[in-house]
Amino acid sequence: MQTAPQTTDELYEALRENDRRPYGRTRTVTAEELAEAAELFGEPVPLIHALLELQEAYTYGSEPRKSPVVFARLLNLFDEQPEVFDDRLRHQLFWRFKWVANALRCLPEVPLASLRQWQTEMRDRYEKAGLDLQPYYGQVYQLAAHVGEDTALAYELWAGRTRGMLSDCEACETCERALYHLAAGDDERALRAWEPVLGGEESCQEEPARSVSYALLPLLRAGRTDEARGLHLAGYRGCRRNPSMAGEVGRHLEFCALTGNEARGLELLAENRTLFEEVDSPLAQLDLLTGVEVLLARVEALGHGELPAAGFPGRSWTVASLRAEVRRRADDLAARFDARNGTTAHTDRRAARLGRAPLLKSLELTLRPRTLEDVVPATAPAAPEPAEALPEAPAELIGRARELDEQGHPDAHACWARLRALTTAPDYVHPDDPEVGPLVRLRADLLEEEATLADRKDAHADAAALYEEAAGLYEDAGLPGHAVFARASAVLARAQVVPPGAAEEDADPEARAAAQVAVFTQAHAELVRLQEQAPGIAPYLEARLLRLRVSARGLRLQASGDREHVAPILAEAELLYDFATRHGLTGQIAAARLLRATTHAMAGDLPTALAEADGLVELLRTDGPAWHLPRALSLRGKIQFGLGDAEAAHASLSEGIRLAAEWPAEAVDVPTLHGELAQACMSLGRNDEALRHLTRSAELELRAGARFDAFCTYSNAAQLSLDLGRIEDCVALLDSLLVEPDVVDGELDDRLVAQLRLTRARALRAGDDLKAATAEFVALAAESAGWDDDPGSHAMIAAETAVLLGEAGEFVKAREAVDQALAAHARDPRYELVSNALRELARLQAQQQGPEGLTGARVFLADAGRVADAARAVGFEAHGRSLDTALAYEHGRINAYAGAYDEALAALEKALGLLGEPGEDADVAGEWAECVRLAGVVEGVYLERTAPALARVEAAADLLTGLGHTEEAESLTGLAERLRDGE
Repeated sequence: MQTAPQTTDELYEALRENDRRPYGRTRTVTAEELAEAAELFGEPVPLIHALLELQEAYTYGSEPRKSPVVFARLLNLFDEQPEVFDDRLRHQLFWRFKWVANALRCLPEVPLASLRQWQTEMRDRYEKAGLDLQPYYGQVYQLAAHVGEDTALAYELWAGRTRGMLSDCEACETCERALYHLAAGDDERALRAWEPVLGGEESCQEEPARSVSYALLPLLRAGRTDEARGLHLAGYRGCRRNPSMAGEVGRHLEFCALTGNEARGLELLAENRTLFEEVDSPLAQLDLLTGVEVLLARVEALGHGELPAAGFPGRSWTVASLRAEVRRRADDLAARFDARNGTTAHTDRRAARLGRAPLLKSLELTLRPRTLEDVVPATAPAAPEPAEALPEAPAELIGRARELDEQGHPDAHACWARLRALTTAPDYVHPDDPEVGPLVRLRADLLEEEATLADRKDAHADAAALYEEAAGLYEDAGLPGHAVFARASAVLARAQVVPPGAAEEDADPEARAAAQVAVFTQAHAELVRLQEQAPGIAPYLEARLLRLRVSARGLRLQASGDREHVAPILAEAELLYDFATRHGLTGQIAAARLLRATTHAMAGDLPTALAEADGLVELLRTDGPAWHLPRALSLRGKIQFGLGDAEAAHASLSEGIRLAAEWPAEAVDVPTLHGELAQACMSLGRNDEALRHLTRSAELELRAGARFDAFCTYSNAAQLSLDLGRIEDCVALLDSLLVEPDVVDGELDDRLVAQLRLTRARALRAGDDLKAATAEFVALAAESAGWDDDPGSHAMIAAETAVLLGEAGEFVKAREAVDQALAAHARDPRYELVSNALRELARLQAQQQGPEGLTGARVFLADAGRVADAARAVGFEAHGRSLDTALAYEHGRINAYAGAYDEALAALEKALGLLGEPGEDADVAGEWAECVRLAGVVEGVYLERTAPALARVEAAADLLTGLGHTEEAESLTGLAERLRDGE
């Protein structure tokens, strides 16, 4: 709180503002400050309101020791001045007797006799006030269940009574009934009792999140795994990082541990690490720590006790060390409760939870399933595994590496990796063997391999330097042919280095393309010169030089997009094919045909490209080499998809992925294969399969270190899941990504992170979590305001933010947000988007505020009118109805909301004139019908001009029916019947 309120009005406004904050330290501290400020006014009612807010902050901020103290002050005020408590304040006071009972039960230092004494106080107060005792008996039952006594009688005394005004809400009582049956071992009856809450029929501040956390394991035991999965995702989001729901978080961790989702459990533990210090309730601590221990014990049992884990502040923890600390603290808490209660109930319940065996070996909870191996701290990438065992002797290993390298076999990489490890060892002794050659040649080989790997990762400058160094060593080793090829590789790598400033957004794209064309043309000439100056080199090296020449021509076509550059590529590819055929180089024969097919595809000649790809696939099936087949199938699949044959593309790409598993990861771009297959799946309507391939692609990219690409792919998966209405899947996936270390530390591209957050905000909105969605949109709008290079994106975000604020009724803030959108739109126009937002804000204000909101709504529409004028001036065409038509319709609608019916009818008739009569287009017919319907309602119902309204509506219904738009005509037919009935 920046400044203390100076008047009671300011105090009440500050209390309302604090009430909108989430529970936690910020809200609690502010409530404390406001209670102190309320004391200074010397008036009981403001103080009562401030104390009620403070007790609520303590109760839901998991500080049970302080809640009874505040309530004692409220009770004293009531005893001293009962007349200042109106009906609402009196209801609040008696309701909170239950809060105090719950708080005292959470504190093991409070004697059991004191708990029973408080219940007696509650009963006496209720009886004196003439209140129903059902809430009192509810507290008696809950204490019996807590202590571990026989609960049968207490349950019947409570559950058998009729609910009253001070009874817990139906959702909370439903949960208590279900827990009674659960404790008795009757899962089926518990789940039946929970149905209204789990089905969304009953809810409150704590429900259904509380019930969900308890119902997860019974659902699994009942075989209802899909339901358990969905409830876990939704329920966890309802309790995460919430101190008052620490026990619920613990049960979600337990659920992860017992379903093969230990990695997700550790992720959720990290997300809730603040609960270790924020939760002041010993009972909630016990509940949380037991769930944490179930998870950590499972991880340790799987052999991963050394993994880092998020734990108590002040030091770093491993799974094993944190488990020991959690066990010590939880055992102590259970013992303290049992000592207070005179039973062993809490120790027994803890033992039962810790003794549960996993209920499922694996249950895929999210779109990003991960194992404990995935969360092992990153180390150097493992060497590729070869298809066959590698020789142990260095001389044989060197011979194998060169033999495989000459063939282009992917297992060569594993050989070179093993040799790199051997040669860097201090005790390495190079073989004295003429077949092996000198050490300098081996060092050249290894440098060339390192350059090749760098080139594949687009580190072209590094690759060029390594190739040049290798060329020098090959010359020292007396291998001029190898030196020429290394220098040629350096030429092509250097040509792909982007010069400083060329990648800037404001760089002239035509000039940039022309410069690239010149660079690749020069590189090709240099490659030709190098080959001409190196006669007599080994055929496999000369074929590689020819292949570099084809690549240089291909890169030029990519840069220019000029069809005149196609023929030179095909000519070079033909040279490579003829040469490879003469010398029996099967790998280069396949490469030449692959390059031909790719060139035809780039040139847009897809039928020819497909014929070439089909021939290549058949050739590889019969003659090999087999490691080229996945790549050829990938190309064929892309071409088939481009030709509209998604089914054939799906078959090719699926086979490509299956065959790629037989080769090292470096041999085939498997992430891209999964991404392409996802596109084919979406085209075929196989959306679940598409999501699996997108997330698989992203995870493989992540493992390969391509984090930017991985997060882009994950972003696509999240958007697809949102489009499919899988809201919880979308949010869970994005939550998992947004806690990745490089995201938290700000190392990942900020715009990509903003896109992830934007998709998450939209998903929250789609899931009706408007409070969380609005908070995220407001934050994104503030951040994007600084994107001077991208005002259009800021306009989009600010416009969406404004609409959300309007839905919440905060039209002053909505006005500020939409003004930001308009300012950004002036720099980078987003006509339709901004117009839509302005019209929606007008509708919301008129709908929510009626006549009082008409002035503000008309201001929004005036802005929308200026946007439409500007759009018309530049010839902008909206995707659906024109901006002018939409604007006229909105004028009609908001005037109708505000009771200005003549203005509404005039605006709607203008909209109908702009739309024109409907034709075959169903969308246009639907818009026209809705406009006629609203005009008919305004004219016939509100203006009571029944005859003209009926004539209008009947004529429109007949017209639509005659055009075949029967569904659109139905609403008008129904309205016509209403109008006739009212005549």
